[in-house]
Amino acid sequence: MILDTLNNAELYESVHPLFKKAFDFLRKENLAALPVGKIELQGRDLFVNVVDITGKTAEQAKMETHQAYIDIQVPVGKAETMGWIAADRLQMPTEPYNQEKDIAFFADKAANFISVQPFEFAVFFPQDGHQPGISEGTYRKIIVKVRV
Repeated sequence: MILDTLNNAELYESVHPLFKKAFDFLRKENLAALPVGKIELQGRDLFVNVVDITGKTAEQAKMETHQAYIDIQVPVGKAETMGWIAADRLQMPTEPYNQEKDIAFFADKAANFISVQPFEFAVFFPQDGHQPGISEGTYRKIIVKVRV
């Protein structure tokens, strides 16, 4: 897992071959003005989901993992708390891995919580269980999906 600001995104471009393209998009676009929906940057290998979400409590937010994609999550409208736990510590699946949607859900709770401010980003790799969406009210969020 990585947490930082978009101003420092260049430091992480070497982590994955598609990160530079992803971070260039995040730095150059007016993220608050993007329409809700999916934006393809490089087919199924790199795309962006722009969503308006309603925040949940830590008890309501679901722990999740992905196998095929890395998430780069950027709250735009307001700060969001995200939980984290190493995926190999997850022991209570509630929904098995869905290959089509690239997601599995767990009843486990986070070992750590981070507060991600607007225009900061959190990167979650397949080895990262994450519990996003902990906040109040409705807000815009950008989720970049990067194929592993």
